[in-house]
Amino acid sequence: MAAHRKPRQRSMSGNKARTAATIALAGAATATGFDGTGHAEPQLTPSQVKAKVDKLYQEAEVATERYNGAKEKADAAGQRLKDLQDQAARKEDRLNSAREALGSVAAAQYRAGGLDPAVQLALSDDPDRYLKNAEFVERAGNRQQADVARVRRQLREIEQLRGAAHIELTSLKSRQTELKRHKKTVNGKLDSARQLLSRLSVQERSRLSEASGTGRASRSSTGPRDTLAAPGSAAALAPNSRAAAAVSYAYQKLGSPYVWGATGPNAFDCSGLVQAAYRSAGVSLPRTTYSQIDAGRRVSRSELLPGDLVFFYAGISHVGIYVGNGRMIHAPNPSAPVRVAPLDEMPFTGATRVV
Repeated sequence: MAAHRKPRQRSMSGNKARTAATIALAGAATATGFDGTGHAEPQLTPSQVKAKVDKLYQEAEVATERYNGAKEKADAAGQRLKDLQDQAARKEDRLNSAREALGSVAAAQYRAGGLDPAVQLALSDDPDRYLKNAEFVERAGNRQQADVARVRRQLREIEQLRGAAHIELTSLKSRQTELKRHKKTVNGKLDSARQLLSRLSVQERSRLSEASGTGRASRSSTGPRDTLAAPGSAAALAPNSRAAAAVSYAYQKLGSPYVWGATGPNAFDCSGLVQAAYRSAGVSLPRTTYSQIDAGRRVSRSELLPGDLVFFYAGISHVGIYVGNGRMIHAPNPSAPVRVAPLDEMPFTGATRVV
């Protein structure tokens, strides 16, 4: 019979030590989790915060321009749908009138016993008028056939309009879904930027504003010298009267808040400011930066004149209005109002002269 070995006695003190260490580590991890310091992001310097915020603003502007483009298409689809519905309503009114006329003829034939009009005339008490009336009835019969054909044609046209309206409605719903998606993206980026900025002290935020030209620089750019003298000199150098009017409008809007998706008159995003400025000059521009860059003749940076549209970033997601001396007026982002800024503030992509 095999001998049974007696199990070796483990050290209680060793077990206790290991258990205590495990509990201590678990407690420390738990405490760290609750304190929110274990997984917290490393403390960012103000310059790092600014870099991240600037990137978020630029990404938000990309989404804003996509939103603007989707909204422009949604508005166009909505207008086409309304036009089709109006056309269908007018044709239905004419169709109802034609149907009523045919109904009156049918009712009259029924009341007359359904006799052929020629037979009715032959039995008339006034046979002398037979030939004349027979000719009239023949013409009336032809008109009746034409009325029936017209009703059928109107029915087909109405069905075609309804089919086209259904397509536009589907397009509109798709654009509205796209709008919601871009809006969510924009708001998410801006919320992240606000959260980053909230980590800074008031003094740090103030220093960042001054460094980026959104503090004293923006206030000085809306002072008497720029708002009175600069617009006149810049407008005088504009290539045409429309560009001059757009420059004057942009100067009048210095200090207006940036609001994404806004086209004035009291708030703007970047492409909204450009569109509003040229609208004031009687020129209709597309809504987005992607389309605005093709709204005129391309010019090089060395050829720039006041009123030219200047575009930035590889994706052409930002635009301003050139005002001379290497400067532009633009709507930067939610942290800065409409202001005068150097072209070198952002990576320059190209320029267009509205003609």
